Order: sequence, then structure tokens, then C-alpha cells
Amino acid sequence: MKKVLVLGAGLVTRPLVRYLLDQPDFHVTVASRTVSKAEALVAGHPKGTALALLADNKEKLAKLISEHDLAISLLPAPLHPVVAELCIKHRKQMTTTSYVGPAMAALDRPARDAGVMILNEIGVDPGIDHMSAMRVIDDVRARGGRVSSFKSYCGGLPAPEANDNPWGYKFSWSPRAVCTAGKNAAKFRENGKKVEVPGPELFACNHRMNIEGVGELEAYPNRDSLGYLDVYGLRDVDTMFRGTFRYIGWCDTLKKVVDLGMLDETPTTYPAGTTYAQYMSRFLTSKSSGDVRKAIAKQCGLDVASPVLDRFEWLGLFSDEPITITGKETTPLDILGARMERMMAYKPGERDMIVLCHFFAAEFDSAPNERITSTMIDYGQPNGDSSMARTVSLPAAIGAKMILTGEIMMPGVHIPVVKEIYNPVLDELATMDIRCVEKTELLK
Repeated sequence: MKKVLVLGAGLVTRPLVRYLLDQPDFHVTVASRTVSKAEALVAGHPKGTALALLADNKEKLAKLISEHDLAISLLPAPLHPVVAELCIKHRKQMTTTSYVGPAMAALDRPARDAGVMILNEIGVDPGIDHMSAMRVIDDVRARGGRVSSFKSYCGGLPAPEANDNPWGYKFSWSPRAVCTAGKNAAKFRENGKKVEVPGPELFACNHRMNIEGVGELEAYPNRDSLGYLDVYGLRDVDTMFRGTFRYIGWCDTLKKVVDLGMLDETPTTYPAGTTYAQYMSRFLTSKSSGDVRKAIAKQCGLDVASPVLDRFEWLGLFSDEPITITGKETTPLDILGARMERMMAYKPGERDMIVLCHFFAAEFDSAPNERITSTMIDYGQPNGDSSMARTVSLPAAIGAKMILTGEIMMPGVHIPVVKEIYNPVLDELATMDIRCVEKTELLK
């Protein structure tokens, strides 16, 4: 019986736990700060165990890892290297759905030496995006061609019928993670030129696209696209861009959120009884005793009737309602995130949607050049698992199964960009109706 340790019991965990419990020879332990969440995921399954675990209890964490064959870390990303170090120490395998940061990358040699495979970036974005892209890129190469341009976009959004608030967004995962992702600087290559976008200007660097089956969306750059030039084997590509999809209006609004300082993570004292209007007043560079909306409009260079301010108004940020989080260790981001989570949640029966699109230009010496698109539009299940939960956690679960059954074993820190990983994962996802549809246009 293989023993799997799942660390975390958040919004995306349920499909992963259920998939692993369905495997004939796996026992699954779910460890969470809130044991009731872990118990709900295990749901009394005879091969499941729920435990309480505070992630900073390194001694208990080490003991749990030592007692299992593989750990799946769905904890906040900064904790992954801590888990990875313990997995290496105890020679246990590991998967995560998060990006490989410098601390994780530094563990590649120790993991190799210990015979430990740490498979990262095996969710949806990152994850399915890598795998579906590499399947096309490798196919082009196998046919004697080269990819000269690659653009990739992904976004988790409300399905069109559930897109009923002014922000055009609802949360199927951590509001804090969504907001802090908007603080990342970005790099990409466009027509042979390197483009760098500082974090504060990220949302100003957006463009609109019409996606078949969805309609018009806007996109902004997603982190460091150049870091994938070598990973994808596209060092000589003319254009390399990875972006995030949102409904129209998100970027204009988040740009002002950033400009005002609402994503600040510095602890600030908010006395009990502080209202949202008072919270917003703290972002004003010059004090105003008048209408907060007008003062914010002036500071942001907006017309007082701006849709951006309408979104703030709808969220209740100009109201006299007391904020729900107070105290000395509260940050502006905490308050915004809590309000968003309350006001922008999915209602019962509503569906979310994942939209993933790749655009390739492929050149051939002895055949027509090609324009290739690869598109996945996946919907959540009403009153069931969200698309975000399925597409993030199922690839990680499949990857974990493949490691434990010996289908793959590549010691070191890896992401799923080789055939041995991406083909079986994508093929199994297709049996669950999670798939990319490819179209090829021959160019004269």
C-alpha cells in the first residue's frame, strides 16, 4: 500500500484526494491547519486519514513526511521548499502545482543525489499549459519544422451566465493569491525585442482578444516568459509571450488598486469600527473631509463616473459599513481580499470556466508554414467541483500516481515538459473531458 501525504485542504484539493482514494493500492493522509476541512475531504473513506497540522510545526511535518511515500504540497508557495528539503532528507517523492522559484531550483542537485523526484508546475497554469504546448512544439520539430512565435494565455473566469458582477470575476481560489499575482513584474519577447514590465505597470500592459466560444477578453503578461525559452527549446523564437485572461475592465480596475496601495502587505493598525470609507481614505495622499469617491477619483485621475469607481462602490469600499478585519497585524491587502471573498463568491449552482489558448507560428523548409491554435475551454460542474479545482489538482494527482507506480522516475527538480510526463497526463485528462482542441491553418 503506497502512502500519500496531501498537505493542505484548500479550494482545489477535493478532486485530487478523491482521485487518489480511488486508486486500488493508495492510502491518503490529508493534513490541514483546520482538521474539519481535511475530514470533509476524506469523508470517512477507509483508506483515508485526516490530521491537524500547522505548517510551521517542522518536527511534526518531518515525521509525517517520513511515514509516507510521496508528499503533495498544496500549501502556500513559500512553504514548498521547506517540504522539499524534508522530502530529500527522508528520500520521499513530491509534487506541487506551483512555479519553481530560486529556493526550489537550488534543491535540484540534492534531490538528484537522494534519488528524489520533485515534480512542480503540474496544475493548469502552470501545468496543462506547459504540457499541451510541448506536445505541439515537439510535433512541429518531429515534422522538420521550427516554432517561430509562441503566445500562450490562460484565465480562470466565471462562466458567461455567472458573470454578473461589475468586476467580471469570482473566486474559485485564494483572493490573496489572485491579488498578489498582480504585483509580479513581467518579461517577454515580441518581434525579436525583449520587453520588461515592472510590477506597478503590469495591468497597464494589456490588450484585447476575441476568443471563439467565449467572446472578447483582455490579457496581461504572466511573469517571466523568457524563463521558458530554454525550457521549451525556443531560444531563437521571435515572439514568446505568456499571458493571463480576464473579462474587460479588470486591468483598468486593478491598475488603480495597485496605484492606490491596496495590495500593500505592511501590517497596519485598524481600530474596531473602522469603516470601508475610512479604509479607502488612508490611501489618499492629501487629506479630504469630503466625499471619498470624489477624492479617490481626483487622486487616480478618473472621472467621478468612471466604471472603475463603480466597481469600488459595488464592493462597498466607499460605505460606512465596518471592516471585518481589525487589529495591529492587519494589512490593506487582508481587508481587500476578505471583502472580495465575501462579495465575489460563486453562488450555489454557478459554474466557473478555464480558458487556455496557445498560438503558434511554425515554419517549414519543404512544406507550407502553419498557424496552429490549441484551445481548452473547461467548465465547472454545477454544485460540484469547480473547473479550477479539477484542472489544478487532477494533473498533480496523475503525476503523483505515475511516480508511485514507477511509470516515471526522474530524480531532481522537474516540470512536466518531457514526453514521458506530458503524454500520459494529457491522455488521462482527456478521459475526464479535460482536453485541448488543436486547429492548423496552412499558410501560403
